[in-house]
Amino acid sequence: MKIDHVAIWVKDIEKVCTFYEKYLGATLHPEYHNPAKGFTSRFITFEGGARIEVMHRTDIASSISNTQLGWCHMAMSLGSKEMVDKLTAQMEADGITIVGQPRTTGDGYYESVVQDPEGNLVELTV
Repeated sequence: MKIDHVAIWVKDIEKVCTFYEKYLGATLHPEYHNPAKGFTSRFITFEGGARIEVMHRTDIASSISNTQLGWCHMAMSLGSKEMVDKLTAQMEADGITIVGQPRTTGDGYYESVVQDPEGNLVELTV
C-alpha cells in the first residue's frame, strides 16, 4: 500500500501550481472543472511520483491557521545541504516568505521552511 496523493484547498490554483512548478520542479496536469459544484482541481506530480491535488471550490473562502491540529507541512528532499541553501536563498530573493532559515534541527535534519503563495508550509530538506 502507498499514499497516492494529498490534496490542499487553495484560493488561486494557478498561483500555487506555478510556485511548485518553478521552485520544486513539479509537472502540472490539466485542470478539471465541475461548474455545477463550483469545483476545480489540478494535479501536480514530482520526480519520484509523489502527487498533490490542488483544489478550489467557490464556497470555500476562508484560510485556516497554520497552528491548527492536523496536517502541518509537506517536506521536499532536495538531495544536499547546498541545494537547500541555494533554493532557500533564491526563494527569499524572489520574495517568498521564509519561516525558518537553513539549519540542522535537534533530530538531525538539515532543513529550511518556506510558505507557498497561500501560506502552506513546505520544508526543504536534504
